Amino acid sequence: MATQTSAAPAPIRVEIYDQVYNLRGVDAEYIQHLAEFVDTKMRNVAEQTSTIDSLRLAVLAALNIADEYHVLKKKYDFLAGDYRQRAGALQGALDEVLQEETRKAG
Repeated sequence: MATQTSAAPAPIRVEIYDQVYNLRGVDAEYIQHLAEFVDTKMRNVAEQTSTIDSLRLAVLAALNIADEYHVLKKKYDFLAGDYRQRAGALQGALDEVLQEETRKAG
């Protein structure tokens, strides 16, 4: 029986803040999109600060991205909890109606 060997994905060339990186992944378009996002964040931070050190810019950009993530996660968690609460209330109301119908039929 022949075994199939899956070749590693081809490297995806991206440029972030004038540095070239060869990354691997299955979705080249998505990886390129992420790299563009990070590049834009770093450039925005560079415009707002006086630092030109790319490592410091990367850390500041990462902090900005982490802040955005946590704000969105809080919103998501709140909405998910709200939806779960509403679904539970609707389930309870439906159960009451079904029990009432069962009593009337029985």
